[in-house]
Amino acid sequence: MKRHILFPTDFSTNSWDAIGYGLKLFKDEECTFYLLNVVRLKASTMSNLSNKLLKTMENNALKELLEMKDLIEHNNANANHDFQIILSTKDLKNAIQAAIDEFQVDLIIMGTKGATGLKEYFFGSNTVHIIKSIKNCPVLVVPEEFNFTTPKQIAFPTDFNRFYDNKELIPLKQLADLYNSKIRIVHINEAEELNDVQEYNINMLQSHLSDYEHSLHWMPKYAKKTVEINDFIEELEIDILAMVNYKHSFIEKIINEPVIKKIGFDPIVPFLVIPE
Repeated sequence: MKRHILFPTDFSTNSWDAIGYGLKLFKDEECTFYLLNVVRLKASTMSNLSNKLLKTMENNALKELLEMKDLIEHNNANANHDFQIILSTKDLKNAIQAAIDEFQVDLIIMGTKGATGLKEYFFGSNTVHIIKSIKNCPVLVVPEEFNFTTPKQIAFPTDFNRFYDNKELIPLKQLADLYNSKIRIVHINEAEELNDVQEYNINMLQSHLSDYEHSLHWMPKYAKKTVEINDFIEELEIDILAMVNYKHSFIEKIINEPVIKKIGFDPIVPFLVIPE
């Protein structure tokens, strides 16, 4: 099955890091990679000169995209991979959605921050916006300057309060299939024992993952979830973190922007966000 993978890029170092990680992750897979750049004028710069300015920006961006494509093709030299460029004048969300619809994109890979990323955010505002708004495609967020390591272990934190259907778990399974990764299901204990709903959900989750090597891990509640998850990542040498983004989920809480500074979650490994 050929994969269609989208790299939104602003030509920053961070977006190059994400591209490098994605190419290595899918080195043995047949893929078309789409390099997407967005050119937009702010409303404040609109004037009689705006059309000329926009055309100049488009020409410059197109030149950079073509140079990026040539450089990647020269250095990647992988017969499994081919590359397309997309230059859009839509806003980033609509440009990404249009690419998903037109090219049947099945994964977005992007960096945590762009050229204008703010350090106080665990993700740059663009990344947060995409995770919030794109509902039909998973997003793999790659930390800044992260060096590729073979993903032998994937952490999947859950409170078992929600039932996961098999369709939602497809991106997790596809990721595990790449390198026969072990799936580590992580639960942070907030009560002494699980209720009936949680028991049912845990059994169903294990049933869905019956064909995959997986294990359950119970952690006592001793700190903020964000701290505990990163502790778990370090302790078990986790290579990728994966979560489903649903209403009232852990992800929704941490991407609610005013809360980001308080929670301060900065994932130390690539983070797969699976839409509901």
